[in-house]
Amino acid sequence: MIQGTDGNFYGTTSFGGLGFGTVFKITPAGTLTTLYSFCSQAGCPDGDSPQARLVQGTDGSFYGSTVYGGSNATNGGTVFKITPFGQLTTLYSFCSQTDCADGSQPLEALIQASDGNFYGVTDGGGGSTSCTYGCGTVFKITPAGILTTLHAFSSGDGSFPTGLVQGTDGNLYGTTNEGGTSTACAYGCGVIFSISTSGVFGATVSFEYTDGAFPYHGGLVQDTNGRFYGTTAGGGADTSCSFYVSGCGTVFSFAEAGLGPFVKTEPTSGKVGAPVKILGTNLTGATSVTFNGIAATIISNSASLITTTVPTGATTGHVQVTTPHGTLKSNVVFRVRPSSE
Repeated sequence: MIQGTDGNFYGTTSFGGLGFGTVFKITPAGTLTTLYSFCSQAGCPDGDSPQARLVQGTDGSFYGSTVYGGSNATNGGTVFKITPFGQLTTLYSFCSQTDCADGSQPLEALIQASDGNFYGVTDGGGGSTSCTYGCGTVFKITPAGILTTLHAFSSGDGSFPTGLVQGTDGNLYGTTNEGGTSTACAYGCGVIFSISTSGVFGATVSFEYTDGAFPYHGGLVQDTNGRFYGTTAGGGADTSCSFYVSGCGTVFSFAEAGLGPFVKTEPTSGKVGAPVKILGTNLTGATSVTFNGIAATIISNSASLITTTVPTGATTGHVQVTTPHGTLKSNVVFRVRPSSE
């Protein structure tokens, strides 16, 4: 689930409703409302079986995907938009192109990048014959539903991508469950990859089994120290488990992108006077906090947390923190919400 800007929680179920999954809202007090039941239309052009969590767009609507259904007989899944009041719009049906070149089965959550567009991955499709049903894709979709396939995997550069995160350099980073150059796993142990929002695919780093294998689901997260972190389902030094090959899995960090530290705000939007937590590393002794250039009052300060409030006169923009070690900028823009919202 995710918490919406209205304070309620929103999520999906893969089953239930009419039998093919739902979108629901639940209040902090536990009052549940089913906003939409999938396959409400004959043939399921509105989608079937949502699996990934939702993301709330800057327009206030929620965006997500279904693994199956859609307007094509190929049952390749959909991307949808739904308002907090339950009005659903199917934005795109996968497998609209020959051999599912546009991808199929979007299993992972979308992200909204700094350019306002949404980005995601599909588990299959893409047209590669290296995998029986395609090795998956990375795609971009606008809020209006215009989809662009940015990359189609072909085993050597990864197979079956497992989610995306936007790094502080603006590029997207992710992992694939299989593929890559390692021969320690029958179909490759998986890779870490980067791709720009315009579709320029970067060099991949292949897992070699000893450092982990099969980073299944979850993808990567970027810590405020600049590094990426993730987990693998197999591989590693402990061979007492068995998953394709033996190995109990690993927790790993990835610093080859060379990105520096930053700060993160919780929440990422708020009205003037609203409390804000700023997370980071080495924040002790911070001398100033600004919201798009407007100074805020530091209420409390520790090595990893600053508490403050949105200052009067603040406008939408980045939050900056000045410390004895330098100035840190927030990884995303903080949106100052109008008092009437």
